[in-house]
Amino acid sequence: MNFASPLRFAGLLLSAVTLGVSGAVHAQSWPDKTVRVIVPFGPGGGTDIQGRLLGKKFYDSMKQTFVVDNRAGAAGLIGAELVVKSPPDGYTVLFTTASLSVNVTLYKKSLTFDPIKDLAPVSWISSVPLVLVTHPSVPAKSVKELLALAKKTGKLNAGNNGAGTTSYLAVEMLKQATGASMVNVSYKGGGPAVIALISGEVDFEFGTALAVAPHVASGKVRAIAVTTAKPAKAYPKLPTMTSMYPGFDVDNWYAMFMPAGTPKPIVDKLNLEILKALKASDVLEFMAKEGGEPVGSTPEELTAMFRREIAKYAKVIAAANIVVQ
Repeated sequence: MNFASPLRFAGLLLSAVTLGVSGAVHAQSWPDKTVRVIVPFGPGGGTDIQGRLLGKKFYDSMKQTFVVDNRAGAAGLIGAELVVKSPPDGYTVLFTTASLSVNVTLYKKSLTFDPIKDLAPVSWISSVPLVLVTHPSVPAKSVKELLALAKKTGKLNAGNNGAGTTSYLAVEMLKQATGASMVNVSYKGGGPAVIALISGEVDFEFGTALAVAPHVASGKVRAIAVTTAKPAKAYPKLPTMTSMYPGFDVDNWYAMFMPAGTPKPIVDKLNLEILKALKASDVLEFMAKEGGEPVGSTPEELTAMFRREIAKYAKVIAAANIVVQ
């Protein structure tokens, strides 16, 4: 009779139980030091703004600092790669956007990690439209007028939040849908892109609602359309792009991830803290004011959504023959 296999099985079972108990105990004490929230774009953009707001809510709830660390570059991939290579101990979090689902295809040949395998989804945070905004000096108060101007002059410059971001892809989608000629100019995040628009360096852009809202209110930029399939609550009078160009649907969603291998109890604890924060009155007020809609999800729901978005943008990129060097 072979006793080795039963003994080995018992040992493995004990190890699994021990690891589970250890993870649960770790989660109870987590966080016991500062947590870095990696925002892979520059300060002032929608990701940065929401990241800091959530960090404050986490501090209020868990009495531990969540510090935003801006690591801009490569359309958000520099920050994402930093998180992937960080220890899976719960002290490094990625707060990113739908751009990640674009980059899986756009940078397929040079990508050094697999976002599906190397990141642990935590929660879908919010749904935010891109807003088509122009500089006040641009003599166009509608999408139709903007495109007529683009075709007439052939000199319009469009800003975006970085090559490979949804704002970049939205400009390419507009070019493909209309045949209009325009230059797509990339910046390191929503903040720098909005500054470029306000200064008149570019003529228009698809900016994140969170980043452009205060400038729309002050009249520094003019809003003429939104990119989500349904009208945005913060901009109920603005037409949707899909109402003019069927299929033009870009949701610049925001989500949190941790490095793959992070103990599930820690992932679950952060998920619960996110869901709690998204119900807070000040967060709801902020989202409504700035154009975002809180979502909240399970890690599994975020995984499914992420896969759908990757497939959607892969088709768009292929149809538009978009190549980023």
